[in-house]
Amino acid sequence: MNLQQLRYVVATAEHRTMTDAARSLYIAQPALSRAIRDLERELGLTLFARSGRGVVVTAQGRRVVKLAREALDAVHEIEGLASHAGSAETELRIASTPTLEPGLAGRLLPAYTAEHPGVRVQIVRCEGREAVVNAIREQRADLGLTDLPVPADLITHPLERQEIVLISPPGMELPNPVPMGRLDGMRLALPARGSLRRRELDAMFGKYSVNPVVVLETDERNGWLNAVRSGRASLLWYRGMAEQASRAGLVVRSLEPAVRRVIAVVHARRRLPLIAQDFLSTAEKGSAA
Repeated sequence: MNLQQLRYVVATAEHRTMTDAARSLYIAQPALSRAIRDLERELGLTLFARSGRGVVVTAQGRRVVKLAREALDAVHEIEGLASHAGSAETELRIASTPTLEPGLAGRLLPAYTAEHPGVRVQIVRCEGREAVVNAIREQRADLGLTDLPVPADLITHPLERQEIVLISPPGMELPNPVPMGRLDGMRLALPARGSLRRRELDAMFGKYSVNPVVVLETDERNGWLNAVRSGRASLLWYRGMAEQASRAGLVVRSLEPAVRRVIAVVHARRRLPLIAQDFLSTAEKGSAA
Protein backbone atom coordinates (compact mmCIF):
# COMPACT_ATOMS: atom_id res chain seq x y z
CA MET A 1 0.00 0.00 0.00
CA ASN A 2 1.27 3.49 -0.85
CA LEU A 3 0.11 7.10 -0.75
CA GLN A 4 -0.71 7.12 -4.45
CA GLN A 5 -3.19 4.28 -3.96
CA LEU A 6 -4.78 6.16 -1.06
CA ARG A 7 -5.20 9.22 -3.29
CA TYR A 8 -6.82 7.00 -5.92
CA VAL A 9 -9.25 5.57 -3.36
CA VAL A 10 -10.28 9.02 -2.13
CA ALA A 11 -10.73 10.37 -5.67
CA THR A 12 -12.84 7.37 -6.71
CA ALA A 13 -15.04 7.76 -3.64
CA GLU A 14 -15.52 11.47 -4.37
CA HIS A 15 -16.27 11.13 -8.09
CA ARG A 16 -18.26 7.85 -7.96
CA THR A 17 -16.99 6.77 -11.38
CA MET A 18 -13.58 5.40 -12.33
CA THR A 19 -13.61 7.50 -15.50
CA ASP A 20 -14.19 10.81 -13.71
CA ALA A 21 -11.72 9.93 -10.95
CA ALA A 22 -9.03 9.07 -13.50
CA ARG A 23 -9.68 12.30 -15.37
CA SER A 24 -9.34 14.33 -12.16
CA LEU A 25 -6.02 12.63 -11.43
CA TYR A 26 -4.74 12.97 -15.01
CA ILE A 27 -4.11 9.26 -15.35
CA ALA A 28 -5.56 6.57 -17.62
CA GLN A 29 -8.71 4.86 -16.36
CA PRO A 30 -7.25 1.33 -16.72
CA ALA A 31 -4.27 2.35 -14.56
CA LEU A 32 -6.62 3.61 -11.85
CA SER A 33 -8.75 0.46 -11.96
CA ARG A 34 -5.65 -1.72 -11.75
CA ALA A 35 -4.29 0.21 -8.75
CA ILE A 36 -7.62 -0.11 -6.92
CA ARG A 37 -7.79 -3.86 -7.66
CA ASP A 38 -4.22 -4.34 -6.42
CA LEU A 39 -5.03 -2.54 -3.17
CA GLU A 40 -8.23 -4.55 -2.66
CA ARG A 41 -6.25 -7.74 -3.23
CA GLU A 42 -3.56 -6.64 -0.78
CA LEU A 43 -6.09 -5.71 1.91
CA GLY A 44 -8.45 -8.59 1.26
CA LEU A 45 -11.34 -6.11 1.12
CA THR A 46 -13.83 -4.96 -1.50
CA LEU A 47 -13.77 -1.18 -1.47
CA PHE A 48 -16.10 -0.40 -4.38
CA ALA A 49 -19.05 -2.15 -5.98
CA ARG A 50 -20.34 -1.55 -9.49
CA SER A 51 -23.56 0.44 -9.75
CA GLY A 52 -24.79 1.11 -13.26
CA ARG A 53 -22.08 3.11 -15.00
CA GLY A 54 -20.40 4.11 -11.74
CA VAL A 55 -19.32 2.68 -8.41
CA VAL A 56 -20.53 2.87 -4.81
CA VAL A 57 -18.36 2.65 -1.72
CA THR A 58 -18.91 -0.52 0.29
CA ALA A 59 -19.25 -0.52 4.08
CA GLN A 60 -15.63 -1.68 4.34
CA GLY A 61 -14.65 0.90 1.74
CA ARG A 62 -16.18 3.79 3.71
CA ARG A 63 -13.90 3.00 6.63
CA VAL A 64 -10.86 2.78 4.36
CA VAL A 65 -11.77 6.05 2.63
CA LYS A 66 -12.08 7.81 5.99
CA LEU A 67 -8.70 6.50 7.14
CA ALA A 68 -7.13 7.30 3.76
CA ARG A 69 -8.25 10.91 4.04
CA GLU A 70 -6.84 11.10 7.56
CA ALA A 71 -3.55 9.59 6.43
CA LEU A 72 -3.23 12.02 3.51
CA ASP A 73 -4.09 14.95 5.79
CA ALA A 74 -1.40 13.77 8.23
CA VAL A 75 1.16 13.59 5.44
CA HIS A 76 0.25 17.11 4.33
CA GLU A 77 0.57 18.33 7.91
CA ILE A 78 4.03 16.79 8.17
CA GLU A 79 5.06 18.37 4.86
CA GLY A 80 3.78 21.69 6.14
CA LEU A 81 5.94 21.61 9.27
CA ALA A 82 8.92 22.86 7.28
CA SER A 83 6.87 25.80 6.12
CA HIS A 84 6.11 26.76 9.71
CA ALA A 85 9.54 26.07 11.18
CA GLY A 86 10.00 29.81 11.63
CA SER A 87 8.97 33.21 10.42
CA ALA A 88 11.83 33.58 7.98
CA GLU A 89 9.85 32.72 4.84
CA THR A 90 10.65 35.42 2.31
CA GLU A 91 9.85 33.75 -1.03
CA LEU A 92 6.41 32.83 -2.34
CA ARG A 93 6.25 30.62 -5.44
CA ILE A 94 3.14 30.88 -7.62
CA ALA A 95 2.61 28.64 -10.65
CA SER A 96 0.61 30.19 -13.48
CA THR A 97 -0.46 29.39 -17.01
CA PRO A 98 0.70 31.78 -19.76
CA THR A 99 -2.82 33.09 -20.34
CA LEU A 100 -3.30 34.04 -16.68
CA GLU A 101 0.18 35.35 -15.90
CA PRO A 102 -0.51 38.92 -17.17
CA GLY A 103 -3.42 39.26 -14.76
CA LEU A 104 -1.34 37.82 -11.93
CA ALA A 105 1.58 40.14 -12.58
CA GLY A 106 -0.55 43.18 -13.38
CA ARG A 107 -3.23 43.02 -10.70
CA LEU A 108 -2.75 40.46 -7.92
CA LEU A 109 0.98 40.84 -7.30
CA PRO A 110 1.03 44.65 -6.95
CA ALA A 111 -1.76 44.47 -4.36
CA TYR A 112 0.07 41.74 -2.44
CA THR A 113 3.57 43.22 -2.53
CA ALA A 114 2.23 46.61 -1.45
CA GLU A 115 1.13 44.97 1.81
CA HIS A 116 4.12 42.58 2.07
CA PRO A 117 7.14 44.41 0.66
CA GLY A 118 9.61 41.99 2.28
CA VAL A 119 8.34 38.95 0.34
CA ARG A 120 9.96 37.98 -2.95
CA VAL A 121 7.44 36.44 -5.35
CA GLN A 122 8.65 33.93 -7.93
CA ILE A 123 6.30 33.12 -10.82
CA VAL A 124 6.69 29.50 -11.90
CA ARG A 125 5.72 29.57 -15.57
CA CYS A 126 3.70 26.50 -16.57
CA GLU A 127 2.54 25.62 -20.07
CA GLY A 128 -1.02 24.58 -19.26
CA ARG A 129 -3.22 23.51 -16.39
CA GLU A 130 -1.60 20.08 -16.01
CA ALA A 131 1.79 21.73 -15.51
CA VAL A 132 0.38 23.95 -12.74
CA VAL A 133 -1.03 20.88 -11.00
CA ASN A 134 2.30 19.06 -11.28
CA ALA A 135 4.24 22.05 -9.95
CA ILE A 136 2.08 22.05 -6.82
CA ARG A 137 2.20 18.28 -6.36
CA GLU A 138 5.98 18.28 -6.74
CA GLN A 139 6.23 21.22 -4.30
CA ARG A 140 7.88 23.48 -6.87
CA ALA A 141 5.14 26.03 -6.15
CA ASP A 142 3.17 26.99 -3.03
CA LEU A 143 0.12 28.20 -4.97
CA GLY A 144 -1.20 27.92 -8.50
CA LEU A 145 -3.35 30.18 -10.63
CA THR A 146 -5.35 28.29 -13.22
CA ASP A 147 -8.83 27.66 -14.53
CA LEU A 148 -11.02 24.86 -13.16
CA PRO A 149 -11.49 21.96 -12.89
CA VAL A 150 -8.38 20.55 -11.20
CA PRO A 151 -7.87 17.13 -9.55
CA ALA A 152 -9.66 16.40 -6.30
CA ASP A 153 -6.44 16.24 -4.27
CA LEU A 154 -6.06 20.03 -4.60
CA ILE A 155 -7.98 22.73 -2.74
CA THR A 156 -9.51 25.50 -4.86
CA HIS A 157 -10.33 29.13 -4.08
CA PRO A 158 -12.42 30.47 -7.00
CA LEU A 159 -11.69 34.11 -7.76
CA GLU A 160 -13.71 35.04 -10.84
CA ARG A 161 -15.43 33.86 -14.01
CA GLN A 162 -13.60 34.98 -17.11
CA GLU A 163 -15.10 35.17 -20.56
CA ILE A 164 -13.47 33.46 -23.54
CA VAL A 165 -13.22 35.96 -26.39
CA LEU A 166 -12.09 35.95 -30.02
CA ILE A 167 -8.98 38.01 -30.77
CA SER A 168 -8.51 38.75 -34.46
CA PRO A 169 -6.34 40.85 -36.77
CA PRO A 170 -7.86 44.20 -37.76
CA GLY A 171 -9.93 44.29 -40.92
CA MET A 172 -11.97 41.11 -40.40
CA GLU A 173 -15.66 41.72 -41.05
CA LEU A 174 -17.25 40.04 -38.05
CA PRO A 175 -20.17 41.04 -35.81
CA ASN A 176 -19.79 41.52 -32.07
CA PRO A 177 -20.67 39.15 -30.53
CA VAL A 178 -19.48 36.53 -33.01
CA PRO A 179 -21.99 33.66 -33.47
CA MET A 180 -20.29 30.37 -32.67
CA GLY A 181 -21.08 29.11 -36.16
CA ARG A 182 -18.77 31.76 -37.65
CA LEU A 183 -15.81 29.85 -36.23
CA ASP A 184 -16.45 27.18 -38.89
CA GLY A 185 -13.63 27.47 -41.41
CA MET A 186 -11.97 30.31 -39.48
CA ARG A 187 -8.18 30.26 -39.27
CA LEU A 188 -7.25 29.79 -35.61
CA ALA A 189 -4.13 29.43 -33.48
CA LEU A 190 -4.87 26.70 -30.92
CA PRO A 191 -3.18 25.00 -27.95
CA ALA A 192 -1.06 21.96 -28.69
CA ARG A 193 -2.95 18.82 -29.68
CA GLY A 194 -3.48 16.48 -26.73
CA SER A 195 -3.35 19.22 -24.09
CA LEU A 196 -6.32 19.53 -21.75
CA ARG A 197 -7.18 23.02 -23.01
CA ARG A 198 -7.10 21.80 -26.60
CA ARG A 199 -9.44 18.94 -25.71
CA GLU A 200 -11.85 21.41 -24.11
CA LEU A 201 -11.82 23.64 -27.18
CA ASP A 202 -12.26 20.64 -29.49
CA ALA A 203 -15.25 19.59 -27.37
CA MET A 204 -16.71 23.10 -27.75
CA PHE A 205 -16.19 22.95 -31.52
CA GLY A 206 -17.90 19.58 -31.62
CA LYS A 207 -20.82 20.84 -29.54
CA TYR A 208 -21.50 23.63 -32.03
CA SER A 209 -20.55 21.58 -35.13
CA VAL A 210 -17.79 23.94 -36.23
CA ASN A 211 -14.53 22.96 -37.87
CA PRO A 212 -11.91 25.74 -37.78
CA VAL A 213 -8.75 25.70 -39.86
CA VAL A 214 -5.81 25.13 -37.52
CA VAL A 215 -2.94 27.42 -38.52
CA LEU A 216 -0.74 26.97 -35.44
CA GLU A 217 -0.64 24.49 -32.54
CA THR A 218 1.39 25.64 -29.54
CA ASP A 219 1.11 26.29 -25.81
CA GLU A 220 3.31 29.39 -25.99
CA ARG A 221 1.45 32.68 -25.56
CA ASN A 222 3.87 34.63 -27.76
CA GLY A 223 3.36 32.11 -30.55
CA TRP A 224 -0.41 32.65 -30.44
CA LEU A 225 -0.15 36.45 -30.41
CA ASN A 226 2.47 36.55 -33.16
CA ALA A 227 0.17 34.49 -35.39
CA VAL A 228 -2.62 37.04 -34.86
CA ARG A 229 -0.35 40.08 -35.23
CA SER A 230 0.92 38.73 -38.54
CA GLY A 231 -2.67 38.31 -39.78
CA ARG A 232 -2.32 34.54 -40.14
CA ALA A 233 -4.94 33.52 -37.57
CA SER A 234 -7.39 34.47 -34.84
CA LEU A 235 -7.18 33.32 -31.22
CA LEU A 236 -9.55 32.27 -28.42
CA TRP A 237 -8.33 33.80 -25.16
CA TYR A 238 -9.52 35.18 -21.81
CA ARG A 239 -10.98 38.69 -21.82
CA GLY A 240 -9.03 39.60 -18.71
CA MET A 241 -5.83 38.94 -20.62
CA ALA A 242 -6.98 40.67 -23.83
CA GLU A 243 -5.79 44.16 -22.88
CA GLN A 244 -2.36 43.26 -24.19
CA ALA A 245 -3.96 42.31 -27.52
CA SER A 246 -5.94 45.56 -27.70
CA ARG A 247 -2.79 47.60 -27.13
CA ALA A 248 -1.24 45.78 -30.08
CA GLY A 249 -4.10 46.94 -32.33
CA LEU A 250 -5.90 43.59 -32.41
CA VAL A 251 -9.71 43.34 -32.22
CA VAL A 252 -11.43 41.64 -29.28
CA ARG A 253 -14.97 40.28 -29.70
CA SER A 254 -17.33 38.25 -27.52
CA LEU A 255 -18.77 34.89 -28.58
CA GLU A 256 -22.45 34.02 -28.85
CA PRO A 257 -23.37 32.08 -26.81
CA ALA A 258 -20.88 33.33 -24.22
CA VAL A 259 -18.25 30.90 -22.92
CA ARG A 260 -16.81 31.40 -19.44
CA ARG A 261 -14.29 29.61 -17.20
CA VAL A 262 -13.79 29.82 -13.44
CA ILE A 263 -10.33 31.10 -12.46
CA ALA A 264 -9.03 29.96 -9.07
CA VAL A 265 -6.03 29.88 -6.78
CA VAL A 266 -5.24 26.25 -6.01
CA HIS A 267 -2.92 24.49 -3.57
CA ALA A 268 -2.20 21.11 -2.01
CA ARG A 269 -4.18 19.80 0.95
CA ARG A 270 -1.68 20.90 3.57
CA ARG A 271 -1.23 23.87 5.85
CA LEU A 272 0.09 26.77 3.82
CA PRO A 273 3.02 29.02 4.70
CA LEU A 274 1.83 32.24 6.27
CA ILE A 275 2.94 34.28 3.26
CA ALA A 276 0.80 32.03 1.02
CA GLN A 277 -2.19 32.46 3.34
CA ASP A 278 -1.69 36.22 3.12
CA PHE A 279 -1.66 36.05 -0.68
CA LEU A 280 -4.93 34.11 -0.66
CA SER A 281 -6.50 36.76 1.55
CA THR A 282 -5.33 39.51 -0.81
CA ALA A 283 -6.60 37.66 -3.89
CA GLU A 284 -10.00 36.92 -2.35
CA LYS A 285 -10.40 40.55 -1.22
CA GLY A 286 -9.60 41.66 -4.74
CA SER A 287 -12.13 39.29 -6.29
CA ALA A 288 -14.85 40.52 -3.91
CA ALA A 289 -14.17 44.18 -4.67
